[in-house]
Amino acid sequence: MKNKEIARIFNEISEYLEMDGVAFKPYAYQKAAMTLENLPGDLDGLYHQGGLKALKKIPGIGESMAQKIEEYLTTGKIRYYEDLKAKMPINLEEIVGVEGVGPKKAKVLFEQLGIRTLEELEEAAQAHKIAPLFGFGPKTEENILQGIGFLKTAKGRFLIGDILPLAQEILEKLRGLKEVEQADVAGSLRRRKETIGDVDFLVISNKPEKVMDFFVNLPGVVKVWGHGTTKSSVRLKEGFDMDLRVIPGESYGAALQYFTGSKEHNIALRKIAIEQGYKLSEYGLFQGETPVAAKKEEEVYARLGLAWIPPDLREDRGEIDAALNGKLPDLIGYQDIKGEVHVHSNWNGGQQSIREIAAAAMKMGYEYVGISDHTQFLKIEHGLDEKQLRSRNKEIDEINQELKSAGHKFTVLKGCEANIMGDGSIDILDEVLAEMDFVIAGIHSQFKMDREEMTKRMITAMENPHVDIISHPTGRLLKKREEYDIYLDKILAAAQATKTVLEINAHPERLDLNDLNIHVCKKMGIKMVINTDTHQVDQLRLMPFGIAQARRGWAEKEDIINAWPVKKFLQMLK
Repeated sequence: MKNKEIARIFNEISEYLEMDGVAFKPYAYQKAAMTLENLPGDLDGLYHQGGLKALKKIPGIGESMAQKIEEYLTTGKIRYYEDLKAKMPINLEEIVGVEGVGPKKAKVLFEQLGIRTLEELEEAAQAHKIAPLFGFGPKTEENILQGIGFLKTAKGRFLIGDILPLAQEILEKLRGLKEVEQADVAGSLRRRKETIGDVDFLVISNKPEKVMDFFVNLPGVVKVWGHGTTKSSVRLKEGFDMDLRVIPGESYGAALQYFTGSKEHNIALRKIAIEQGYKLSEYGLFQGETPVAAKKEEEVYARLGLAWIPPDLREDRGEIDAALNGKLPDLIGYQDIKGEVHVHSNWNGGQQSIREIAAAAMKMGYEYVGISDHTQFLKIEHGLDEKQLRSRNKEIDEINQELKSAGHKFTVLKGCEANIMGDGSIDILDEVLAEMDFVIAGIHSQFKMDREEMTKRMITAMENPHVDIISHPTGRLLKKREEYDIYLDKILAAAQATKTVLEINAHPERLDLNDLNIHVCKKMGIKMVINTDTHQVDQLRLMPFGIAQARRGWAEKEDIINAWPVKKFLQMLK
């Protein structure tokens, strides 16, 4: 938990420094925050074992940052951060969370209009006080109001990437109690929805009082809403609520099915039960007063004449008919991915060398990894020009030769994440794109084009014979930025016609494509690829979030090209 908290503080420090025009340091704090967010181990344990020396061994963490981490771990505060907040007393997370309002704009808004909070920002925009400010204007003011409206709709929801690690940690603690016979997570988290409202746990226990006492006294609990023998509810300091229910073993399966949901899925299932002369509830499937299935989920579904439906699909989007007719998809599994092809190396600002990336990918059991460095237009990410790409490709050739000589059956693929310019052209010459094993193209600028222009822009890029994959196709950032204004049906038709692969970006802030669009792509025969968009190797571990998204969209192995061996993967590209 402290990893994410310190990462959040480092991100805010970078924003305060950016406000003051400090060079280099903001980027260093951003990179450090990214490292801490994805650190496999717990900072508390690391510090306890090795002190300040161990902290300094974390990539990107020098003496000064290590001391700040130590200060937080020992005191709960970082004085340097507190001093920055005192100097600029605004709710930075709220203000900068609005699309189009960066740290420097936030500073101007505070100095010129005294804006400290999201509410004050909205009031100022509605009163047209922002447009006259230098560097803003009516369009920016309008975008700010749109951004605030979007944030309001996302309020009360949490990214699965923030919730799942905490929930899994708590689940393992519950399963470790001698008083607990079985424990599971239920609700939207079990269905792997991209945003989560709260977390539901179910347990079987013959000593519920001890389990409940343990639950309400977990580290990080800041409020106990209820403390009973069959149900307790708490709030964690991260802002979300958790419920724990103790369920009798004889009705556990029915309860797990019921509390997993979704509501729409359960309603449809209850209708089928009624049609067959049963009554279905959280207590079991009953014929009159007699329970006929309750202990196992599979029994409940089977008694109704259905195959067991994976939780990922339980949204009442055709899964019940498919289960009745034996047509449920064979969903892509968490062990099916054979390679990752959207990885940024230290050639363009990523943290690891290509050799380090290859070693990490091999450790994960992959057969190949694709290096997809940014290209020249994206200067903030040190994008590579044609000459640099060719030099990097030469290094990849050398690494592949080394791997082959050492007897490894592993391939490093040459790729890039090129930029789709405003007119749909690509910022790298075709002759150099042709030298790549694959080409990813993505939009990284001019997000607010009108619908016709943005649609044409993306279709033009897909018509380029060298562009194989479109990264994060709808451009959304969950809880931060809406999708591009596009005619998605036209874009999908173009992907189908040009045989362009669409990415499912596994980063929990993106998860783009969403599950509904994935389902449409599957039905249209459009191939997809699940990528982590890795900028430092620990982010390779984000792959399960993308797989979960693909499963929610009914995707099977044949729909996902990096579930294929490298030869087949390369053969289907343009």
